[in-house]
Amino acid sequence: MGKDNHTGRNIAIGAAIAGAVGYVTGILTAPKSGKETRADVAAKAGDLKQAALEEVVQLQGELKDLLARAKSETIALSGKARAEFNEAVARAKDAQSKLTTMLKAVKAGEAEDPELNKAIKQARAATKNLSKYFKS
Repeated sequence: MGKDNHTGRNIAIGAAIAGAVGYVTGILTAPKSGKETRADVAAKAGDLKQAALEEVVQLQGELKDLLARAKSETIALSGKARAEFNEAVARAKDAQSKLTTMLKAVKAGEAEDPELNKAIKQARAATKNLSKYFKS
């Protein structure tokens, strides 16, 4: 996973946020009834939640691949570098576990958006940190 992949993801996330802000602004200034506006906001919130769930599934796959690679490949590291690699693996495993738990909670309707966003942020960081040990 290269730097370009993260840059593209950041641009996509920024575009999604800008689109959501524009959408909400448009809804709030449109001449609709309160009931219609609430329905539109609820629909958009559902779309954003679905996008977050899709990112969770993607991050789970990336972490699974990185952890499998970490397990199967012997990396010539010593001392401090080995300890940092082991810490990166531990964080990736923790992030993967939290994503799985969060996905189940969201599907059951028991998770809040801030919890989901925190799990996604942690998984992104773990993926980035672990992937730096593997040069493609």
